[in-house]
This record gives sequence, C-alpha cells and structure tokens, in this order.
Amino acid sequence: MAHNTTTEVKGKVGEAADKALEHGKELAADAAAKARDVAGSLADAGRTAASGLADASRSAARSAGQAVDSAANRAGEKVESLAGTVREYGPHSGVLGQATETVAQGLERGGRYLEDQGMSGLANDLTDMVKRNPIPALLFGIGLGFVLARLTSSRS
Repeated sequence: MAHNTTTEVKGKVGEAADKALEHGKELAADAAAKARDVAGSLADAGRTAASGLADASRSAARSAGQAVDSAANRAGEKVESLAGTVREYGPHSGVLGQATETVAQGLERGGRYLEDQGMSGLANDLTDMVKRNPIPALLFGIGLGFVLARLTSSRS
C-alpha cells in the first residue's frame, strides 16, 4: 500500500510538473509574442519619427533655399539700381563716358543675372566654370587664401 501511494504521488507530481512546464511554455510564448509586438511598434514609431524628421529637414532646406534666392533677387535689384546711379552721376561723354556706360551695362547684366538665376544658378555656373578650368580655379583659390591670410594675420 505504501508502495502504491508513493507511485501515485510520483505520478501526480509528474503530472503537476508536466502541467507547470506546459504552462511555462505558454507564458514564454505569450511573452515572446508581446515582445515582438512591442518591438514592431517601436520600429514603426522610429520609422515615423525618422520620416517626420526627413520631411522637416527637406522643408527647412527648401525654405532656406527660397530665402537665399529671395535675397539674391533683392541684391540683383539693388545692383541694377546702382547701374542707374552710375549712369546718372558719371561722365556722359569721352573715354570716361564710355567707361561709365560699360560699367553700368555690366552692373545691369549682373543684377538681371542674380534676379533670374538666384544663388542656386550662381552656384551651378561657378561649379561648371571650375570643372572647365580646374587649374586656374585652383591657382585663384591659393591666391585668395594667401591674400586673406595676409589681411587677417596680426602685424607683429
């Protein structure tokens, strides 16, 4: 009889252990599923935040580009106005009159260019010029750097 009771207890303990193990597996599977759901939600939130940040960056860049082009347009108008002032107050005849007219025409062309092309057009044209003439552009950059260094260095 004691032997039967021991066997019965062992059987019931085994069954309880099996049930506990099965319940533990179910809990682990549920926890894993919830962790996957949370990770997926975090990934979605991250993608949404990154997309929003990218949109905001594009919008800020577009606004900055428009502001720069607007400033270039105003500068072009002022340069054209300066051409009129040069014509009005400069000599009108002789060699100096021709020089005055040449300077005024150059100012008008430059002003119209700034108004029409803006800073983006100016940057594109400058890039094209450097690509077509790399050695002179490099020499100009070195010379400009030298002049700026001399102007900004302290006089000891």
